[in-house]
Amino acid sequence: MIGIFGGTFDPVHLGHLRTALDVFEALGLEELRLVPLGKAVHRAPPRFSAELRLEMLEAAVANQPGFVVDRREIDSDEPSYTVHTLESLRRELGDEVPLCLLLGRDAFAAFHTWREPERILRLAHLVVMERPGEALYLETPLEALVEGRITAMREELVRAPAGRILFQPVTQLDISATDIRARLDAGRSVRWLVPEAVLPLLETRR
Repeated sequence: MIGIFGGTFDPVHLGHLRTALDVFEALGLEELRLVPLGKAVHRAPPRFSAELRLEMLEAAVANQPGFVVDRREIDSDEPSYTVHTLESLRRELGDEVPLCLLLGRDAFAAFHTWREPERILRLAHLVVMERPGEALYLETPLEALVEGRITAMREELVRAPAGRILFQPVTQLDISATDIRARLDAGRSVRWLVPEAVLPLLETRR
């Protein structure tokens, strides 16, 4: 079972990595692919260049077995849509391996507005990372989309390549890339907010 965790990683920080590690361990993933955003569609372009974001991400996970930086969105000339990334992964990995798309609670709340959400659910499971004990409220369009798909059992993800939705409690660190960029602009330290290996890359190329 392989996890996919996409994001701008602008820059990657400990909040990204701790939640990813929680899911990796809880689900017993064989591999977790971190996919930095290529060409933004519905948001402003990242502050840091694609190559620097890749360099920081590779430095951050260099000593974590099972974590792999996947540059397919960065290398693509097309706008970055999750459905296209998953289709690319399916062409590479085949139709039978279970894929788990990791996303945060806010992203899941808007999942019905994504490009081809039904197609995404045919390509991968969703693993929604949430605070322990957080209540679940679904908008009507989203409720209809996920009806009958929610499970609390890892085994159901293992038995099928796609189509299920699991809510996974994770460690929530109150760290944001926006705050990190603001601290850098103000000349303040971001030590202990980002991995130690990322710190010199940010300080010399802020």
